[in-house]
Amino acid sequence: MGTGPLMLVLLIAIAIVILLIVTVKMHASMALLIAALFVAFVTRIPLGKITDTIENGVGSTLGFLTLIIGFGAILGKLLEISGGAQRLASTMLHTFGKQHATVIMAFLGLICGIPVFVEVGFVLLVPLVFVVAKEAGISRVKVGIPLATALMVVHCILPPHPAATAIAGTLHADIGMVILLGLCVAIPSLLIGGPLYAHVAIPPRMKGSNAVASEKEATCAENSDQDLPGFGITLITILLPLLIMIVRTICERTLPADLTVMQWINVIGNPITALLISVLFAYFSLGLSRGMNLSKLQSLTDGSFAPIGGILLIIGAGGAFNAVLTASGVAPGLAKALAGMPVSPLILAWFIALVLHFAVGSATVAMISAAGIVLPMLSADPSLSPELLALAIGAGAIGLTHVTDSLFWMVKEYLHITVPEALKTLTVGTTITSVVALGMTMLLSLIV
Repeated sequence: MGTGPLMLVLLIAIAIVILLIVTVKMHASMALLIAALFVAFVTRIPLGKITDTIENGVGSTLGFLTLIIGFGAILGKLLEISGGAQRLASTMLHTFGKQHATVIMAFLGLICGIPVFVEVGFVLLVPLVFVVAKEAGISRVKVGIPLATALMVVHCILPPHPAATAIAGTLHADIGMVILLGLCVAIPSLLIGGPLYAHVAIPPRMKGSNAVASEKEATCAENSDQDLPGFGITLITILLPLLIMIVRTICERTLPADLTVMQWINVIGNPITALLISVLFAYFSLGLSRGMNLSKLQSLTDGSFAPIGGILLIIGAGGAFNAVLTASGVAPGLAKALAGMPVSPLILAWFIALVLHFAVGSATVAMISAAGIVLPMLSADPSLSPELLALAIGAGAIGLTHVTDSLFWMVKEYLHITVPEALKTLTVGTTITSVVALGMTMLLSLIV
């Protein structure tokens, strides 16, 4: 097939995914597999190779991610059960003052969002929105939007979050470097699209449903702020996997590769090992040291796996879709077409992820699909950084969070706002964040 027909096949495949997810309400994993089969049949991949291609795509993707996602789920559950998030919020509020409530919630989302999915993180932290809003005397929306925006940033940009880790693996990017560069992108982006936007566009007190948090809501949340783990130990537990992986990346760039100690560092700094170490540490810091017995920890561990089944299926199906795109020649054809366009590959990657997120509503699906589409650009342009490409995709998936995204409805319901109000606050806020994140990524491309 020529480049034109291949591009048409890709567009139809994307339309199939959007139609099945948005209109038919089919699970994203099934939609991606159906689209993969469509591409395989239309491009005439030999029938005997179709299932092998799909199986290899699923296996190569999940083989790296399954343990990472599972261990991350355990960390998130321990953070939830132990009350570590409440401790971080109360300490930061008392240290930095009520006048910085929106910034505090943004950084709380950045820290606590590392081990949990964006929706889980919002449910976990929204009671603290009521406490902070009441103490600061401002609207719950003014506090809640920076939290939601920060959670989206972590979800899309920072490993070991599943989606960010998945595209780093697809693009063969160094995860430690993605974390380092991702922090440079994430912090200014979430501050501008979260607290700064809230300060400019959201009044301290909003009429009707957007009033300051009620006494009942705040009291309910405050009642959980008893017998909590210490601030320092909670912070160390959450950040430990990032620190281990960052140390590995720094050592790889400063120490000779043939040193014995470097081999040990590579083993310990591998994302799987780093998260295993972090989970074992969390068992003690957030569990055993606070009176949990081994049976309780076992039950907690088992319970943490139930919510990740869907995300594993989506990521696996995304791997299959990407493998079929490559085997069919669609992805290489797209790379040739894009290489001739007078637009930065980073902007193209950002735009593809932005459009896909707007269409399907799932940032994870948008990122995985976008990564498969732009992957051949790396071979076409050896100077292109896979780490920056991963950040550009993540930046795009942050924006245009609207009615097709489950987070949109969670924010609307928990903050008691209308759909137009949610569009003016969350959708605009995440889109500003997305544009700033792209700008930061482009600035980094001048240095890296």
